Amino acid sequence: MIPYSHQFIDEQDIKAVKETLRSGWLTQGPKIKEFENALADYCGAKYAVAVSNGTAALQAAYFAAGIGSGDEIITSPITFAATTNAAIWQGAKPIFVDIEKSTGNLDANLIEEKITDKTKAIVAVDYSGLPCDYGALKKIAKKYKLLLINDAAHSLGAEYKNKKIGSLADLTILSFHPVKSITTGEGGAVLTDNEDFYKKLFLFRGHGITKDSKDFRNESLGLWYHEMQELGLNYRITDLQAALGTSQLKKLPEFMSLRRKIAKFYSKKLSGIKNLALPSEFADRKSSRHLYPIRLLGKLQSRRREAFEKLQKAGIGVQVHYIPVYWHPYYQKLGYKKGLCPVAEDFYLSEISIPIYPSLKVADQRTVIKELKNILDN
Repeated sequence: MIPYSHQFIDEQDIKAVKETLRSGWLTQGPKIKEFENALADYCGAKYAVAVSNGTAALQAAYFAAGIGSGDEIITSPITFAATTNAAIWQGAKPIFVDIEKSTGNLDANLIEEKITDKTKAIVAVDYSGLPCDYGALKKIAKKYKLLLINDAAHSLGAEYKNKKIGSLADLTILSFHPVKSITTGEGGAVLTDNEDFYKKLFLFRGHGITKDSKDFRNESLGLWYHEMQELGLNYRITDLQAALGTSQLKKLPEFMSLRRKIAKFYSKKLSGIKNLALPSEFADRKSSRHLYPIRLLGKLQSRRREAFEKLQKAGIGVQVHYIPVYWHPYYQKLGYKKGLCPVAEDFYLSEISIPIYPSLKVADQRTVIKELKNILDN
């Protein structure tokens, strides 16, 4: 079976983890700061706070942004449920806005009509690794004095108008799950230029506790003294993960080059097939190519399930991204109903993600193309 995605781990990565195992630091040690500094430097952000996973990064970002009970966030339904789950945990309400059919990204033209006096932030999801239209999103956020949060779980390594993801929003969240641009096994991070947000993120990931005497609100009673100032969580990342992440980050430019090369090959070989839509290209954006989503149109759309199952049977590990968040039973219990975002729903009903990852062999790429063409022809 050719998986739809897979991590790439080499001897340098293994060596980095081994060295950390022998260092005496397994967690809360120097490798975490080293990883954070490398991330911030790569992305062009002032601060990075690494956490235990991408979902933790989302909740930490919402906490730092002051998103809480009674607030609303505007976001896309074509995303993993964690984007909105984390807002609900903070007491906020997700407001879903429809997507652009050509990209799977939030449609900036539909946002303003959904803004209320409860809206606190726009949460832009870079679907498949393609950056959203941040020029348009920033104008809206500025006009209505909203925060712009970038769910960049797919897009580390991507660029918008020659600026890297991580430097385009008030807060940017990353995921380091094995299928993402780089991996730490599990892990995530939040990037920001705002020092106040940085301090809140740092506090939140460690139970809301500070040991820094400069930040104490009460009198210190001794060297052991510390204060819990917020209701935080244990979202710490380990030194082992950070060591792996630092090693992986060094290979990110190569990973991006390989993913884009595969995407270019797919686009060349699959172009011109009737009723098959391929990922859009933009002169001012570079996708990280986290996914290569194809869409079956016309008479093919009604047979998407059949095509999916035949691809799986042929040894092609395809996937679908995503079921609209508000279609899940939990969200239906909250009162969300089908029909809310018709473009997103149609997108979901037509989409299949075919394999793409740095170590995908040319022979396997050709197999994917051959089997896909055969199935669609028949």
